[in-house]
Amino acid sequence: MTRPFLLSPSLLSSDYGRLAEELAALEAAGLKWVHWDVMDGAFVPNITLGAPIIGALRGRTRLFFDVHLMVEEPARYVADFARAGADLICVHAEATRHLERTCAAVAELGKQVGVALNPATPVDAVRYLLPQLDLVLIMSVNPGFGGQSFIPFSLDKIRELAALRDRLNPRCLIQVDGGCTPENTAALVAAGADCLVSGSAFFKFPPYKERHEAFLRAAGAL
Repeated sequence: MTRPFLLSPSLLSSDYGRLAEELAALEAAGLKWVHWDVMDGAFVPNITLGAPIIGALRGRTRLFFDVHLMVEEPARYVADFARAGADLICVHAEATRHLERTCAAVAELGKQVGVALNPATPVDAVRYLLPQLDLVLIMSVNPGFGGQSFIPFSLDKIRELAALRDRLNPRCLIQVDGGCTPENTAALVAAGADCLVSGSAFFKFPPYKERHEAFLRAAGAL
C-alpha cells in the first residue's frame, strides 16, 4: 500500500508569540500537517499549551491538526481537544491504564486515533490495538523537550512496527518524533516511517518552503 510522505512541523519550536502567522507561513510553504505538543508537567517535565490555544487558532488555517497529548490520564482531556478542533489525537501508551478505552473514546468523538510509544516501550504494547489505530508514533527521543538527538535503536523499532502494521493494518501511519532531520529522513522512510515530526530542525532553518522541500527530497517525494 502506497502512503504519501508527510512532514508535521512541531510548533514546540515555533515563535509562540506569532502562532497565527506561523500557521499561515506553514500553509503557504505547502505543508499539510502541523504537530501540537501538549505537555502537562507531570507525564513530562515541561508545560506547554492546552485546548483553548488550539481552539483559538483552529479557524485560522486549513492545516491538519496532529495533537500529541503528553499528559497523565489523557482520557480526561480528549473531549476538550476534539471540541477545540484536533483532527488526530495521539495518546501515550504509558499514560493511561485503559488504553483501548481511551482510543475508543477518541474514535467515538469522530477523530483519528494515535498511540505514542516512548523509547523504552516495546512495539508489542500496541499489537492488539493496531487494527483500530490511524497512527502509531515512535518517540525517537525521551519526550518533554525539543532539540534532542535521535536515539539510534529507534530505527529497529520502526522496522518492527512496519512489519506488524503491514500485516495487521496497512492503512495505519507510522510517525516518528525526535531528532528528525533531512540527513536521516531517507533512513527513517526506508525503515517504514510515513510521517516525520520536526521541531528545531525545521523552524530554525527558514524559509519554510525550502526546508520542507529538503525533507521531501530526502524522502524521495520530490
